[in-house]
Amino acid sequence: MIHLHAVNKRFRRPDGGWFNAVEDISLSIARGEVFGLIGFSGAGKSTLLRLINLLERPESGAVLVDQQDLTALSASELRRARQNIGMVFQQFNLLANRTVAQNVAFPLEIAGWDRDKIAARVRECLEVVSLSDRAEHFPAQLSGGQKQRVGIARALASHPKVILADEPTSALDPKTTQSILDCLQQINQRFGVTVVIVTHEMGVVRSICQRAALLDHGRIVEVMDVVNGTVDARSDLARSLVEAA
Repeated sequence: MIHLHAVNKRFRRPDGGWFNAVEDISLSIARGEVFGLIGFSGAGKSTLLRLINLLERPESGAVLVDQQDLTALSASELRRARQNIGMVFQQFNLLANRTVAQNVAFPLEIAGWDRDKIAARVRECLEVVSLSDRAEHFPAQLSGGQKQRVGIARALASHPKVILADEPTSALDPKTTQSILDCLQQINQRFGVTVVIVTHEMGVVRSICQRAALLDHGRIVEVMDVVNGTVDARSDLARSLVEAA
């Protein structure tokens, strides 16, 4: 479903120099897989995730999603392609002046969906995340876990093939964290959506992922298999993360 080939991304430093956030990364993620990107702060995880939907454009390399090279698309073609890629954010990114239902409807409105079809799809998505009874509430009336469920419903609204989740549980308590991971896993299993999740917690990888790439200083140290909650860690850095968890 996702293939990155020799992708590089750098940012300008305040002193005028350059910082290499992602260096020469090639990676393939299977259709229907739950894949983790793990590492310490500054490892390049979130930058790599944002390269998948071109919220960050690579300096070089290719980004293919469902066999379509996003880096070769025009602006209008890229907007259409992004409808197949949902995004879940760490800090929810909900619109405070819109109800839960209106937040979920927002990407469908942008895509030009018919009003009746929007209403039906919003109901479906809120049912999936168990928030049907909160449709007319505003974000300020919700708990952190409920806000993140709205974010997941919004990401699911356009029938995406891929959902990208950027540390979706880092602002939540352990019990709520598990409920959000369960929600993402159920969506993956029910709809076959490929899920890529950024985290710095090995417990998240063990709970939900089939594989995970360990990043350090913008490079992939290793790609680890996860079998029945056990991580096959080979590098010293990976083993230290497993032991710490």
